[in-house]
Amino acid sequence: MSTAGKLGELTQHAKRWFRTPRGQSTRIILGSSSKVRRKLMDELCQEVGFQYEVLTADIDEKAIRREDPSELVSVLAQAKATAIQNRMKEKENALLITCDQVVVHEGKILEKPVDADEARKFIRGYANAPASTVGAIAVTQLDTGKVEMEVDQANIFFTAIPDDKIDYLIKEGEVFYCAGGLMVEHELVTPHVVKIEGTMDAVMGLPKALVLKLLSNFFD
Repeated sequence: MSTAGKLGELTQHAKRWFRTPRGQSTRIILGSSSKVRRKLMDELCQEVGFQYEVLTADIDEKAIRREDPSELVSVLAQAKATAIQNRMKEKENALLITCDQVVVHEGKILEKPVDADEARKFIRGYANAPASTVGAIAVTQLDTGKVEMEVDQANIFFTAIPDDKIDYLIKEGEVFYCAGGLMVEHELVTPHVVKIEGTMDAVMGLPKALVLKLLSNFFD
């Protein structure tokens, strides 16, 4: 089945469940401060028919290190869930979605750029070799502690992004909130994307089909 077909099937399943008394009483929480993830979550809510709230973990991500990118994002997604779970008092009928993503380029893990020089280095480098986004999505049932988590990867191929566009992206500032400074969806970057192996929403940090698949593990 195609990715679109899987998403359609998962969407219909979720629509039916969110119409049930249990579905209507379940709190959906997105544990992310990312504007891009919130935009994708808004779209998913409109497509499926549910509401969600936002809580942030506020953890020191730099304090958690792993050499393997899949392990790193998995541990970070779980750490965010734990931090939010420990702050919450009302945990009944609540499902928490936490995420983390890194960019892997030429064998190196790239996280959010720390300054303009690092952002410029990251973005210039994408013309030399494909970049891969590696992202973990975790769904935690807060009252039981049960966790469902998977890692998703997408590969992006670029032509060179001109320096004047890179300077504008840096001045704009959003690159500092994205792993690897990677903003494939930005109007200045999109024309330089040659090919994506995977889905655009996965590249942007919240693969809708995977979110619905993980949520469905908690549907009664």
